[in-house]
Formats: sequence, C-alpha cells, structure tokens
Amino acid sequence: MGNKTIVFGAGLSAVLLLSAVVLAQGIGQHGHGQAQMHQNHQHDMARMPGLQGRDTTAEEVGDMAAMFRNHPSLARQVTLLPNGIRTETSTPDPALRDALLRHVIGMIDRVDTGRDPKVRIQSPTLDIIFARRAQIETQIDLTDTGIVVVQTSTDPEVVAALQTHAAEVSDMAARGMHAVHEAMARRMQQ
Repeated sequence: MGNKTIVFGAGLSAVLLLSAVVLAQGIGQHGHGQAQMHQNHQHDMARMPGLQGRDTTAEEVGDMAAMFRNHPSLARQVTLLPNGIRTETSTPDPALRDALLRHVIGMIDRVDTGRDPKVRIQSPTLDIIFARRAQIETQIDLTDTGIVVVQTSTDPEVVAALQTHAAEVSDMAARGMHAVHEAMARRMQQ
C-alpha cells in the first residue's frame, strides 16, 4: 500500500478526502456488538455500554469495542514534541487496522467539526481539544499496518491536552478497559 500523507488544520474537506483515500484502499466494513456495563461497574466485554455517546453510531461503538477487545494486538509509540505529539499506532490484524483507521479519521473529523461525542468513558482532556480545535494542526500518514498522527499547536494548554490524551490512549492500548476503569475511578475520587 505505501504511505499516504494528508495535512490539515480546520476543514471538513481534508477529512473527507482522507476518508476517500482510506476507502479507496479497500478498507472493509466490519460489524461489532453494542456496549453495556454491569451496575457494579464490572465491565461487560460483550456489550460495553460505556462506549455509547451523545450521537455515536453503531459503527463507531463497534470500532472502539474492537480496539478494546483486541488491544494486545495494537502497538503504539508516542513522541512528545515541544508543540504537540507524534503518535504511531499499528497492528498486524487487517480488520483491527480498519477499525483503528475509521476511529482515528472519525475522531479527527468530529474534532474538526466540533461534534464532541461525549462518550461515557471519555476523558476530560478531550474538552479542551474540542473547545480549541481551530488551534490544532493535524498531519496523518497511513502506513501498511496503521497510522501516524502528528498534532501541533501554538497554545501551551492545547499542547498539554494533546500530550495528556496521547498518554491516556497509550495506556488504553496497553491495558484495555482496565486503564479506563482506573482513570474513571481516579476522577470520581477527585
């Protein structure tokens, strides 16, 4: 496949262009289950209700569920830049790569258009990212096994939020829902 690079700041057309590139590369659609959590806060890996949001689609929830269920198959490397982050996430599993690409592209589109999904398990660091989205420049490189994202900003608070969120995502990629539950418990104790 080779690498594809697309650079953009604010603007839906860039995300649509990237989506067209991804679809042209033959990324398939994969169905996934809905989400639900037990009342005692033990996680229901079959239904995962914490992945539901204000206006999330079944495909978005399914992609997140696939990444949580298969997190050991994800490899992630983060480089903190003085003005942002560089993340590389990959997997040898083609179906999981499809879910990963749809999720990343979809979330960048949501940030770009200000459509915060307010997913139940969502980290508060996304609040500043959505609020100050016009101050973020994003570059995406598609690879044979995943995606490289570089996000930069001249706003130090946005840079801090990008770096914090990158660390949170890395923890989720490494430990799955266990990382989410710990982060939520810490927030509830604050």
